[in-house]
Amino acid sequence: MGGRLAIGLVAISYAAILFIGAFEDRREAIADAIGLGDMALVAVLAAVLWLLCILRPVPAAQAHASINETLHVAGKWIAIFALIFMVCFILLQVFMRYALNDAPNWTEEAARFGMLWMTGLMAPIAYRHGGFVAIDMLERALSERLAAILSLALLFMSFAVLLVMWDKGLNNHVDSLSGRGCSSTLRWPFGIEIGKCRAKFSNYYQYMALWVGINLLILVAVELILRQGLKLVGRDAGLPELGDEDVGSAS
Repeated sequence: MGGRLAIGLVAISYAAILFIGAFEDRREAIADAIGLGDMALVAVLAAVLWLLCILRPVPAAQAHASINETLHVAGKWIAIFALIFMVCFILLQVFMRYALNDAPNWTEEAARFGMLWMTGLMAPIAYRHGGFVAIDMLERALSERLAAILSLALLFMSFAVLLVMWDKGLNNHVDSLSGRGCSSTLRWPFGIEIGKCRAKFSNYYQYMALWVGINLLILVAVELILRQGLKLVGRDAGLPELGDEDVGSAS
C-alpha cells in the first residue's frame, strides 16, 4: 500500500465502522441480515481491519500516525477554546454570586460541557506523547528487549479496556435514556429550536464528548501497538518521531 492509499483505506474503514456501529437501527439491521449480534458485527469489522494492519504493519502504522496527527491538531485547538470558555463561565458564576448574590443557573452546566470536551480531545494527545502519569520502575529494571515486551503487553491491556469503554460508552451513556434527554439549564441562543429538545440543549452533545475521546484513544492505541511491535523487530526506522513540546511528560 502506498502512503496516501494506506491513509485513505484506514480512514474509510474507521468511518465505515462508526457509520454502522454508532447507530443502533443501522447496526441491528445489518447484524440481523447476517445472523450476528449488533456489537458482534462491530467487533468483526474492527477485527478484520486490525488483522490487515498487522499483516501490513509499516504502512498501517504510518497511516495511523498521519490520521492521528491531523485529528490532534484540530482537537488541540477545540480543546483550547473549550478551556477558555470553561474558565470564563466559572469566573462569571463566581463574580455574579459574590457581586449580585445570584449566579445564572446555566453557567455550571456550560462549564462542565467545556471540561468534558477538553478532556475528551486532550486525553488522546497526552496518551500518544507520553503525557500521562507513568510508574516505570519495573521497565527501567528490565533489559531493553524485555522492557519493550512489557510495554507492548501494557498497550494491549489498555487497548482491551478501551474496547469495553467504547461499547459501554455508546450503549450505556450516549445511546441511553440520559443521553437522549434534555438539559435542565442550557438553552440554544436566539430562540433556536433543534430536534426533540427544541429550545433546550440535548444531553447527547455532552455525553458524546468522552465517547469521541474513546474513539480517538483507540486510534492512538492501535498506532502505539504497531509502533511497539515494529520496534521489537527493528522495523520502526521509517516512522515519524513522537514528540510534542506542548505536551509535558508526567512520568
